Amino acid sequence: MGRYIGSVCKLCRRESEKLFLKGNRCLTTKCAMEKRNYPPGPHSRRMRPSDYGMQLREKQKLKRVYRLYEKQFKHYFEVASGSPGVTGHKFLELLETRLDNVVYKIGWASSRDQARQMVTHGHVTINGKKVNIPSYQVKAGSKVALTVQGARSKLLSINESNKHSIPPWIQYSAKTKSAEMLRPPKREEVETHTNEQQVVEFYSR
Repeated sequence: MGRYIGSVCKLCRRESEKLFLKGNRCLTTKCAMEKRNYPPGPHSRRMRPSDYGMQLREKQKLKRVYRLYEKQFKHYFEVASGSPGVTGHKFLELLETRLDNVVYKIGWASSRDQARQMVTHGHVTINGKKVNIPSYQVKAGSKVALTVQGARSKLLSINESNKHSIPPWIQYSAKTKSAEMLRPPKREEVETHTNEQQVVEFYSR
């Protein structure tokens, strides 16, 4: 299955909430959820979803937020289920500490797609070494920085000028254009409206 190349606004409309897939545009009146706040497709009467249907929607929502393939997404669940601790919390931790997500959380990119592009183009380093793998797992104590070319990007200046709240598990230095991951994120620090327990139940059937 190839990567979804259709309108990402349809994904938000399908989940009936903003997933912030287009960055700053989602905060304006141009957002599709502001204009057409209803699911795409034929608008016939919709039945109350079953337990399976609600679990599926939560899974699809979370997968779309982090912009992953089904195979990748399920792999993270399998790793989380085999790790000590609460499976749902470990699952979110693995997703949050992906390099592309960390770049997005720092504020260098306005969306996870844009962050993935920055990484694959070689504009990001980990502990001084260039890493171009978006799925790279950033560990506690790792230092994330931009290359010289990445730091000069006009797009970076635009993104940094926008107000962005950096999570407490990341320490950022605007002067050096670098950040350090202090520790894995806690559940309450993960900004997602998804019920991860529903996702766990979906894969545990």
